[in-house]
Amino acid sequence: MVAFGKKLKDRQIQEWQGYYINYKLMKKRVRQYAQQIQLGTLDRRHVLKDFSRMLDNQIEKIVLFLLEQQGLLASRIAKLGERRDALQEEPEINKIIELREAYRVLGQDLLKLLFFVEINAVGLRKILKKFDKRFGYRFTDYYVKTRANHPYSQLQQVFKHVGLGAVVGALSRNLHELQDRQGSYLSIYDQPTLPLEDPVVDSINAAVDRLTNSTNFLNFLGQHALIMQEELPSPTEEPVDDKRYHFMSLLLNLANTFLYMVNTYIIVPTADDYSMSLGAAPTVCGIVIGAMAIAQVFSSVYFSAWSNKSYFRPLVFSSIVLFLGNVLYALAYDVSSIWILLIGRLLCGFGSARAVNRRYISDCVPLKIRMQASAGFVSASALGMACGPALAGILQTNFKIYKLTFDQNTLPGWVMAVAWLIYLMWLSISFKEPSHDAEENHTPHQSNDANKALEEGLKQPLLISSENKVDEDADEDGDDSEEAAEDSRQPVNSIAAAYRLLTPSVKVQLLIYFMLKYAMEILLSESSVITTYYFNWSTSNVAVFLACLGLTVLPVNIVVGSYISNMFQDRQILLASEIMVLIGVLLSFQLIIPYTEPQYICSGLLLFVSAEVLEGVNLSLLSRVMSSRLSRGTYNGGLLSTEAGTLARVVADATITLAGYVRQSMLLNVTLLPSLLICIFSIVATCFTYNSLY
Repeated sequence: MVAFGKKLKDRQIQEWQGYYINYKLMKKRVRQYAQQIQLGTLDRRHVLKDFSRMLDNQIEKIVLFLLEQQGLLASRIAKLGERRDALQEEPEINKIIELREAYRVLGQDLLKLLFFVEINAVGLRKILKKFDKRFGYRFTDYYVKTRANHPYSQLQQVFKHVGLGAVVGALSRNLHELQDRQGSYLSIYDQPTLPLEDPVVDSINAAVDRLTNSTNFLNFLGQHALIMQEELPSPTEEPVDDKRYHFMSLLLNLANTFLYMVNTYIIVPTADDYSMSLGAAPTVCGIVIGAMAIAQVFSSVYFSAWSNKSYFRPLVFSSIVLFLGNVLYALAYDVSSIWILLIGRLLCGFGSARAVNRRYISDCVPLKIRMQASAGFVSASALGMACGPALAGILQTNFKIYKLTFDQNTLPGWVMAVAWLIYLMWLSISFKEPSHDAEENHTPHQSNDANKALEEGLKQPLLISSENKVDEDADEDGDDSEEAAEDSRQPVNSIAAAYRLLTPSVKVQLLIYFMLKYAMEILLSESSVITTYYFNWSTSNVAVFLACLGLTVLPVNIVVGSYISNMFQDRQILLASEIMVLIGVLLSFQLIIPYTEPQYICSGLLLFVSAEVLEGVNLSLLSRVMSSRLSRGTYNGGLLSTEAGTLARVVADATITLAGYVRQSMLLNVTLLPSLLICIFSIVATCFTYNSLY
């Protein structure tokens, strides 16, 4: 296990060594401050002033060197521009090729400079967190806010890379003009969406995108999927990704995600009627719906482990099990057995391959399109969640073929069985199993060679805007041993080991995830029982209501990802969303006044939308603060969040079933009470955690 300071030194470009942030010196100074404060020889005000001055000097050193290098690059671009102008008058193929290669060499030097900015930004973030952790002071907040927008501050040069954009633009435009456009008279400005097919420009754009880390809808949606990336990925990661990527296989994984979500929610509008037709109480719908989640608690682990060796075989197994589970669910009516119904739903849960879907995107999709694939995963889930109840509302018919009954209760099972059978055939024909050899034989190595350091650095995530990134990794300890453990790239090999890596802030965010999933499951699973009792809604009405809730997912994420997250810090949105969920729960209670449809619809919509906002922001934060060791392996961050959410659904569905022993008039309040208590507890835990850390 290598400490961050040593990694920082090893990855520096040798000829620029004197211009990097002196992380080792600053870490030593932080320790000296701690000792002097403990002995009473120094007060905090002096520490803050001295450390601020030291940081200012370090950043100024970095920025002046950055500006010098930008000037050299600009001068080289100007000279190459003169050669380009000369070639326009007398074009020669050989000279055009030489000029294009000269621009590409310049692009490689620009990549070095981007890597220089990146590694200094990471070092700056690390030392700020170390200072906050050691002294329990919100120094990061103070330092960033006082310098980020100050006219004389150098900090924005590091975070906003002012000037680099002009160099990138000039390089891209000139390479575009030197390409063979096959007689086209259009420039890069006339076709802004036309991609420039050049590996150097692709690498530069990827590095710039990570450096800016603009919080747009796509990034927000991708983080919603919690498909984590390692902080220090291996040097060979990107070539392996390109070699293993297969578009149709990715599409099949997204289709699996969509169908599974349809399968989960298609029975919700009719689960109470189906339970009653088999002689059970309507509240048994809780355990019928929750049986799938119970099985998923276990299936997530073995599917995650299985995906270490194969992606195709787990998906085949998943399809077969889901086909059988849906057939049993449909047959339960004709054999009049609630147990067959439950076994069918359990089998469906044992076929949950969401861990495989996440893992495929994380391991096999190239870094440059991984965010789009992650956004596709979330979109497929949201669409499936909306389509499930909508499909149930359409299947309002009743007929028999031989001795088999086809009605609103059994048709969801038959329709999904046919869907999984078609999917299985498509999977068998089109899926391409990626090679696991590169992953198994890969052993990380380090090199002081500048180009290799550059190749490694361009693949690691860059510093996220400090004002939003204050929330990140606030748990980092001051001593080297814990820092070394955090930076280790070895995946954990057990749930216990994964749990030990969870810091207080991560545990709180997993608690928030549990809370919001619990509240949402209560709302969705008991909707048919509640609306039938209070409003005498039909199955079609329930289906429309649930489908409308599901359709809010993507619009809400667009608003949050594109607008709200740019105006407020993530932790502010997190706390506000928790409070709105609490208000939604409170408004859902039946008090003295008669319970009305507007009250139920408005409170349910507020609760659901707030929970969706909370889920997106919470998972976005979770993907940043979780240890990099949980980005790979069986027991990864995605698995932990899946287990937390699945356990919440299991507990919620069990609550509905147990609440069936009380009077039906008390069902709503009895099931909402745990949601209220968990929500209050999570808000208190959030306030306490962030106040103690900052």
